[in-house]
Amino acid sequence: MSEVEDKEEDSEEEPKLKYERLTNGVTEILQNDAASCMTVHDKFLALGTHFGKVYLLDIQGNVTQKFEISQVKINQISLDESGEHVGICSEDGKVQVVGLYTREGFHDNFDCPIKVVALHPQFSKSNNKQFVTGGNKLLLYERNWLNRWKTSILHEGEGTITNIKWRANLIAWANNVGVKIYDISTKQRITNVLRDNASLRPDMYPCSLCWKDNATLIIGWGSSVKICAVKERDPTEMRDLPSRYVEIVSAFETEFFISGLAPLADQLVTLYYVKENSEHMDEEFRARPRLDIIQPLPENCEEISSDALTVRNFQDNECRDYRLEHSEGESLFYIISPKDIVVAKERDQDDHIDWLLDKKKYEEALMAAEISFKNIKRHDMQKIGMAYINHLVEKGDYDTAARKCQKVLGKNMELWENEVYRFKTIGQLKAISQYLPRGDLRLRPAIYEMILHEFLKTDYEGFATLIREWPGELYNNMTIVQAVNDHLKKDPSNSTLLKTLAELYTYDQRYDRALEIYLRLRHKDVYELIHKHDLFSSIEDKIVLLMDFDKEKAVDMLLDNEDKISTDRVVEELKDRPELLHVYLHKLFKRDHHKGQRFHERQISLYAEYDRPNLLPFLRDSTHCPLEKALEICQQRNFVEETVFLLSRMGNCRQALQMIMEELGNVDKAIEFAKEQDDAELWEDLISYSIDKPPFITGLLNNIGTHVDPILLIHRIKEGMEIPNLRDSLVKILQDYNLQILLREGCKKILVSDSLSLLQKMHRTQSRGVRVDEENICESCHTTILPSDTAQPFSVVVFHCRHMFHKECLPSGAVPGVQFCNICSAKRRGPGSGILEMKK
Repeated sequence: MSEVEDKEEDSEEEPKLKYERLTNGVTEILQNDAASCMTVHDKFLALGTHFGKVYLLDIQGNVTQKFEISQVKINQISLDESGEHVGICSEDGKVQVVGLYTREGFHDNFDCPIKVVALHPQFSKSNNKQFVTGGNKLLLYERNWLNRWKTSILHEGEGTITNIKWRANLIAWANNVGVKIYDISTKQRITNVLRDNASLRPDMYPCSLCWKDNATLIIGWGSSVKICAVKERDPTEMRDLPSRYVEIVSAFETEFFISGLAPLADQLVTLYYVKENSEHMDEEFRARPRLDIIQPLPENCEEISSDALTVRNFQDNECRDYRLEHSEGESLFYIISPKDIVVAKERDQDDHIDWLLDKKKYEEALMAAEISFKNIKRHDMQKIGMAYINHLVEKGDYDTAARKCQKVLGKNMELWENEVYRFKTIGQLKAISQYLPRGDLRLRPAIYEMILHEFLKTDYEGFATLIREWPGELYNNMTIVQAVNDHLKKDPSNSTLLKTLAELYTYDQRYDRALEIYLRLRHKDVYELIHKHDLFSSIEDKIVLLMDFDKEKAVDMLLDNEDKISTDRVVEELKDRPELLHVYLHKLFKRDHHKGQRFHERQISLYAEYDRPNLLPFLRDSTHCPLEKALEICQQRNFVEETVFLLSRMGNCRQALQMIMEELGNVDKAIEFAKEQDDAELWEDLISYSIDKPPFITGLLNNIGTHVDPILLIHRIKEGMEIPNLRDSLVKILQDYNLQILLREGCKKILVSDSLSLLQKMHRTQSRGVRVDEENICESCHTTILPSDTAQPFSVVVFHCRHMFHKECLPSGAVPGVQFCNICSAKRRGPGSGILEMKK
């Protein structure tokens, strides 16, 4: 409430409470009267005035009932927990306890002012209907079984009792000396907490009492605060002491005088009466009261928040004129002064968002609304988001504003179109373009076309990006194609526009147009386009262009799709570009040596012209090229190695060897050639040619040892001829000979060892016994090998091959005493020879 809550305008700390005046009937009451006390229930309020009236109010301040109690000030109103009974006391000594919904009650007049009255929290439910009053004595009233009221003096003699708070079985009261606590269940007084500043008048600076729970009492007096915990005493220490005792868990001083206290979770809400020194005068003056939230610590406190309250006539009020009451159920705090009642309540998420919006913290407000969208009542996420977007636009942060549109505008097409037109008005269509919806929600095609036209005027790259990113269904494709063509008339070689036009044609399924542009631009996507849309029929006359662009990719594509573009068609297209034809046929040959056999003759000249290193491998691998034609071309071009290969393949090895020796002069190649042919006549020719050439002799001596007897070469060397490295060559021959001898001896040893090992193994195998039982049969007569009566004599022959015969079933052998298995080896001695003869 702006007229109540005074904050610094630039404060960045969010207040913890919000305030509003209690109006309606209260306003009219306080115009003619003044509030003296008030009690709060979850369902209603009870207000006492200086003119002796008590009003029952609803939570909004509307009067529901009015009681004329006295002509003087109402000092205290007390309600039980159910809100069915009310206790009232006034300055003229009147005390009334009445039921709001029944006629029963208590009425009495005392000869002294009664300052306070307190009903038992369970007054309506209890049978003895207890309550206490405080004047110069603390009196306990309870109704006996005869329905009469009995009075007991709980305390007296320490001045006027100014405050009483009853919680469960504990009664706390304050007098001029301090605060006492009485246990109604044990009828024992359990503590006496002295007041700290005895110089303050108790009637001007009354004590504030508040129960936080059934065992925690908060005392505020002057500028001192004490938090007392009521604890159970150990039975072993009890003796004559009360069963409970009080421990002060926190005690600290505050800056101002305390007019009221109330708990808020583990914190305290404190109402302060403030006096300040005037800047122009030495005397003090009354300032606005303050409502603070503090965090109690053992010896001090920490201020959480502080609000100065502009209540009516605060300049005329004293500390005793203020009261703080609270409703535990809803965390409502009522600040009562003679001419004003202010309600403080915890700020909810709506209030938090209000504060963020007021501080222009729109992003935080939007985030808070998203997190607590179920709890906010007064705010709408979309409205907060729109306020944020407006703020960003005013700041000139157009990109962020456009980005937030996605989250804020959601699927509201009307809002989207309004924002697009607003961005167009301020010349920022580019900013919002990348965030426009393009999924399930789509705007009218005119919106997207408007943005594309805007980019086409100023940013070709941005236009191309949008065409790539936006689905073609968002806009009229032909309209955009026409617009691009219009721009190409002014700049026909613009690669960005051409590429974009190709993409538009692709989407429009005009692939031939797109292919032409891609080939013109030599764009890498041309091959992907051909494959994706099966455009092979469209490229039959564009093979040269494709090959010029990328030979490798073009050839691979053509060979992978021979069923769509035949080899004959490709060769026909490339006939005027032999260098490209060679690349194609070469890859075709690499894939399959036989597939392009009819072009092998043409390939000979192509290899000779453009790729000699691969000519010899081609001649070796091809079985379809004409050798005479190949030999003619190689001889014309003086390709010695290729000519040598062709001569040898055609059977003219002597001429081939002669070319190696005469044309190449390379003895190593000549020797290698002779080794490959493995022909004695070639070796003879090689030796004859080399005998008068010392370098050739050295090469032969070093290499022919394993093919030709070196003695034949050595005998033919002329005496006196100088041969380079002869000694080394002879040493090598001897070393090779020794190596051969060693190898033979090693092989012999291994062979003998293996033979012996195998012989021993065979002997062990053949020496083993063979099991003969009733299941075995004679391989000749096919009856059981063992007779049914084993007591009769019988004879069985078992061969190593595991075939068994009755002895009488075997034919007599040619060699006396030697028998053979008829099945395995009837005519030769071997593994089937008899190894066992069983007789019985």
